[in-house]
Amino acid sequence: MIRIKEQTMIEITKLSCRYGSNEIFKGVNLKIEKGIFAGIVGPNGSGKTTLIKSMLGVIKPANGKVYVNGGLVKNRPPFKIGYIPQLEAIEWDFPVTVEQAVMMGRYNKMGILPWSNKEDKRIVRDVLERLGIIQYINHHIKTLSGGEQQRVFLARALASEPELLILDEPTSGVDLKTQHDILHLLLSLNKKGITIILITHDLNAVAAHLPWIICFNKGIIAEGRPEDVFKPDILKKTYNADVTVVRSGSLILMANAKPLNTDD
Repeated sequence: MIRIKEQTMIEITKLSCRYGSNEIFKGVNLKIEKGIFAGIVGPNGSGKTTLIKSMLGVIKPANGKVYVNGGLVKNRPPFKIGYIPQLEAIEWDFPVTVEQAVMMGRYNKMGILPWSNKEDKRIVRDVLERLGIIQYINHHIKTLSGGEQQRVFLARALASEPELLILDEPTSGVDLKTQHDILHLLLSLNKKGITIILITHDLNAVAAHLPWIICFNKGIIAEGRPEDVFKPDILKKTYNADVTVVRSGSLILMANAKPLNTDD
């Protein structure tokens, strides 16, 4: 089996994806190193979510290959990946407490016995305390705010003890303070060695918090540090819209001249 360099977390080569006759993107090449905290930005329908689903092995590409931690996704070795989908895509129509929701992240550790042990419960409590939501452990998840629910789903992913964390719009639908709290939390997790990839439409938030940006629209438009990629010409190619970029020292602020699409 072909293996990539040890320091590489994700290697994508000549990747093409389609849904039926609809081609989403073609010939994408991307390398993400271990320990990086990267944000993928782009407009609605640009293929961002399809790209991360290919990393997870959820969809089968039309062409190309995806390697995660050195192995092909379709037959990769056991590896710790935590995934948090868009909040709007998660429905809890059945009764489930916060503890039960987070415990789902331990299911892959339970083997053939589908119930938790003392170690599983300890890890769940530790994660809830770490994220500041231990007080909701017995609450029904539907009673929580959007920001609190997002922390629960992050806790569920962390309960699996991942080395790679993939998030789809983790700050969507929450207030500004919660956005910053979530991004600061992700930064602290990244500093502890977890590789993090997230999709977001919030350009100003990622400019302020993330060290690496990938601009994506049917392919990679540009990638690099926020100060290198958040430029009017690159953003116009990414969004097909004029975006005003204001710089003040290390601060980067963006204001779109016309509405940017925000979902994938």
